[in-house]
Amino acid sequence: MASADENIVWHPHAVTRTDRERRHGHRGAVVWFTGLSGSGKSTLAGALEQALHAKGVSTYLLDGDNVRHGLCRDLGFSDDDRRENIRRVGEVSKLMVDAGLVVLTAFISPHRAERKMVRDLLDGQPFIEVFVDTPLAICETRDPKGLYKKARAGELRNFTGIDAVYEAPELPELHLDGEQLVTHLISQLLDMLQGRAIINP
Repeated sequence: MASADENIVWHPHAVTRTDRERRHGHRGAVVWFTGLSGSGKSTLAGALEQALHAKGVSTYLLDGDNVRHGLCRDLGFSDDDRRENIRRVGEVSKLMVDAGLVVLTAFISPHRAERKMVRDLLDGQPFIEVFVDTPLAICETRDPKGLYKKARAGELRNFTGIDAVYEAPELPELHLDGEQLVTHLISQLLDMLQGRAIINP
């Protein structure tokens, strides 16, 4: 009896990613924001989406909390669940890039292996790792959801930056100083996307 995998085949479509990119007027890509909780990932990703939208770029923003409301609502925060969370986001991102979108993601994604997994999933399609490098002390002062406070009090276990490791990117496509003004950082991001011929000047 054939296994389930043997009965599943990939169906190519007449309309290709190149066709979709031509219709959008730009290339598809994943811009993967990584950094500690409170580093400014979501703020930057949201501001970049607004800036790209104003330029007529077709985008979609995948935010960590939003994804856990639906696609990943069955997952907890164990190491295995976190890895599966990132894998699912990677698979969704791959489909969206195939649709010709510029996909923005905001996930702590603390392990290099998980970020490499997503890069490998993209199979040569543009994957731009953006490290939002904000000191832990600054992240703790921001603490918009009070998570650091809970982690310091022992109410929240396995929290990245406190009792769980964050593996900073070694060679990100863009290394941002998270203490700078958002407007300055967005300018750097737009310049990078233009320099890589993802969007037009």
